[in-house]
Amino acid sequence: MNELDERYSTAEDAIFEAFFLLLKEKPLEKITVADVIKKAGVVRSTFYNHYENIPALMTAAEDRTIHDIFCLMESFHPKNDKDMCHSYFLAICNYTKKNPFLAHLLQSPRGDAFFEKAITMFHKYVTDVTHTTIPEDDGRVRFSYFIAGSIGGTIGVLHKWTAEAFRTPAEDVADILSRMFMSGVLPYLSV
Repeated sequence: MNELDERYSTAEDAIFEAFFLLLKEKPLEKITVADVIKKAGVVRSTFYNHYENIPALMTAAEDRTIHDIFCLMESFHPKNDKDMCHSYFLAICNYTKKNPFLAHLLQSPRGDAFFEKAITMFHKYVTDVTHTTIPEDDGRVRFSYFIAGSIGGTIGVLHKWTAEAFRTPAEDVADILSRMFMSGVLPYLSV
């Protein structure tokens, strides 16, 4: 990475970090470009070199959040391994807790559009994966539905957890999600 690319990336990271910190301080609708540049320690032109406005920054935050979750998913390959399953869900819980943007989306009407986008991408991902790992069409269709149910259940648990201000320890939530997956979904994936 050359120096110009590194500065661009550093400024973008500073803008995201400022945006995430501001979400802990005030409602999303109240965050302005002035707030972000002040918190990020960048000038207005730097912000506009990266984003057209706050809605564009929100879209980029959504895309980054989905990318981060996909990276976690790609490292997860459950094979009846409770520890691996638990570590994956713990990583998702920790990511949700440290990402105020995701926590905010879980509680807001804007989250509907985000989750629709994310679930569409997850569906494509699952379809691509199952075409190579599950030979028959019926198996791929069933697998897709089980994964959709697992994603919906996970989102529901994370929604409850964020609504309760993360009172339950992340380890306990990860254990609940692991049990749901291991006993509710995984047995049917191998049938």
